Parts: sequence; C-alpha cells; structure tokens
Amino acid sequence: MKQITIPLPDDFHIHLRQGDALREYAKTASLQFGRVLAMPNTVPPLTTPEQLKKYREEILDATSATAPHFEVYLTFKLNKNYSENELTELRKQGAIAAKYYPFGVTTNSQDGIKNIEDLYPTISLLEKLNFVLCLHGEEPNAFCLDREKEFLKHLSKLAKEFPNLRIVLEHISSAEAAEAVLNLPATVAATITVHHLILTLDDIIGDSLMPHHFCKPLPKFPKDRDAVRAVAFSGNPKFFLGTDSAPHTKEKKECCCGAAGVYSAPVAIPILITEFENAGKLELLENFVAGFGADFYGLPRQTKKITYIKENQKIPETVDGSVPLYAGTEILYSPL
Repeated sequence: MKQITIPLPDDFHIHLRQGDALREYAKTASLQFGRVLAMPNTVPPLTTPEQLKKYREEILDATSATAPHFEVYLTFKLNKNYSENELTELRKQGAIAAKYYPFGVTTNSQDGIKNIEDLYPTISLLEKLNFVLCLHGEEPNAFCLDREKEFLKHLSKLAKEFPNLRIVLEHISSAEAAEAVLNLPATVAATITVHHLILTLDDIIGDSLMPHHFCKPLPKFPKDRDAVRAVAFSGNPKFFLGTDSAPHTKEKKECCCGAAGVYSAPVAIPILITEFENAGKLELLENFVAGFGADFYGLPRQTKKITYIKENQKIPETVDGSVPLYAGTEILYSPL
C-alpha cells in the first residue's frame, strides 16, 4: 500500500493543558484530528460553565488560522455533586461528558473522589440529561499494577445502577478491563490509547528508566497488551480511539518525581496505520479512529478526509517543548 485516505480522525481523550503551552498543543492536535474531547484536569480544574466557555475559546483561537474546521468538545471534572441546572449550563458551553478522577491517581487529581458512590446523585442526573460518564478507572491505594483491575467492581455496579447511562472506561490497559467491557451492556465502551497498544512495563523500566513512557494507568504485562490489541483490532464498536495524549515539558518528565503522561498526538495516526496494517486489520482502522466513538457519543460521523502516504517521517526529539512518542526515530507514514 502506497497511501491511505481516511476520515479526519476523532480523539475522544486528549489533554491540551493551559496557558501559553495550550496554543502549541492545540495547534498540533488540530493538524492530526478533526474533533477532540478535551480533559478537565487543568489548574484550576474545569468545573463551571464560565471556565468551559473560556477554555473552548482559547483552544479555538489557537487553531483558527491553521485548522478552522477543528471542533472541540469538553468534559467537566466531577469533584462535587451538581444540580440539574448546573449541568444544563455546562451542556450549553460544550460539555458532553463528565470526567471522574479517583483521588490522587494521576496528574492534578489531588481533588479527586475518594468514594464514587458519593456522586450517585449527580450520576443519576447525568443519566437523565444524556451526558456520558468518562472514568479514569483506577482504585486508589491498590498496588499500582492492580489499580485498574480493582476498579472494575465500580464499573459493573455503575452499569447496573444506571442502565441508561453511557459510560466510557478510558485508556484500558489490562486483560481484565478488556474482558469487563466486552461482557457489560452496550452502554459501556472503552477508549484505547496508542501507547497501550504498543508498550508494556518493560518499555518503562525493563532495561533502563524511560520517563517519557511513564503514564497512568501503567502499561502492564505482554498478555495485557495483547488483550488490548485484540479488542482494538476486533472491529467491536465498544472500542475506539482516545489517545490520552498528555504532554509535559522535558524537565517535568526527567526529574526525581517525573510526571505521568505520553505525548502521542503528533504521531498517533501514523503509528496506528502501521499497527493496523501489520495486524492485517487495516480495513478496521476507519471505524476505530473516526466511527465508533462518534456513534457512541451520538455525534455525526466525520465527512472530511485526510490522506497519509507511505513515506518515512523522522520524529523530532521534541515537539512543542515536550518529548513525543517515538522521538528521534522514523515512522512509516506521513500526511500528504
């Protein structure tokens, strides 16, 4: 194959940060994706209609010149119970999902929730108002490699207690999570990142410490990566792309308390083309990157197209002040 044309991809989980850095991260994302779902764990977090309105305007201002087609959907952070009126106002400012972070498990989650059942009044309203509930599915205080597995009991209970609520278990990283999503009702889906398709724990600490591969949830054993790959390449509509592209500056990654996150946005789609091609599943790529996610979120499918050609692309050592996935190496596809 010399080239491939696909719908302009959707990314249903991306971090664009804030301040001056936002302009570069948003611009890079807008050249790779047609639509994104931006995460709310900024400082301060996105929790009010006014904050969402300002954040969306900043993103669109940063991308208007280079990608006027770029669409931004927003999440708000669940750190309290919301009234129905508050949720309605958040919807008016572009929120289509609420994001649950457990206490202390990832970047800027010090205000995270210690007991998800405390939020059941709001979750009931999310179901009523047809929001999506996005879950960072890790159990605080569990052993680091077991945190996702230990969280699954909450996922099962949520699906049972709120049968009409659409739930996304984000960035699945374990065989147990893949199996749980497969076995739960059609209201439960999962996003899959590029890095969880290709990395295991060996790629973080196997030979030497690789801080730019360090993320939450941690990549795990080869059997877990194989399970994630199996559902990604299965054509099952429950599984779709959410990169969890999470840039941090080089200095914040290469230090004694390195930040968690992989900056994959600049290279996500070329890597996915190669991975799907090598798996003999290239015909399933379009739905994974620009179909199933839109269907689950109730959005129209993307009509704009982008073409990639089979031409080696050298990845810079840094992009936007952060070290991207596959930095300093060559990948096989480039946008035309």
